[in-house]
Amino acid sequence: MRATRSNPNTVAAPMGTYSQAVRVETGDAVWLHVSGQIAIDLEGNLVGPGDVRAQTRQVFENLKAILAANGATFADVVKIGTYLTTLEDLAGMREVRSEYLTAEPPASTAVQVVALVVPDALIEIDLVAVVPA
Repeated sequence: MRATRSNPNTVAAPMGTYSQAVRVETGDAVWLHVSGQIAIDLEGNLVGPGDVRAQTRQVFENLKAILAANGATFADVVKIGTYLTTLEDLAGMREVRSEYLTAEPPASTAVQVVALVVPDALIEIDLVAVVPA
């Protein structure tokens, strides 16, 4: 088994000491663990303050870019974790999520948190994908 860290230049650089993704090659499959993404654009600016739909769309664009850089798509996602600062935004998040997760849905967790690392960030999403080797 081999793990490779990845910080694709198609998303903003990590805001701390972590990798955007870690690929774990197991022989017949590649497990891709993607760090939590918030609505930060390539220049490091928060997209859509106060707008969960705009933020969710940017988060999914970030996830899409990281998946693509690692040879994966949303069809390969097996687990997704969603962190919202208020559950009142759950319906708006689900509306946008359905635009990206169009195949059979992955296992999913959604929780409310007190705050996220960037003030005014409303949502963070992490995921795990499995791609045949």
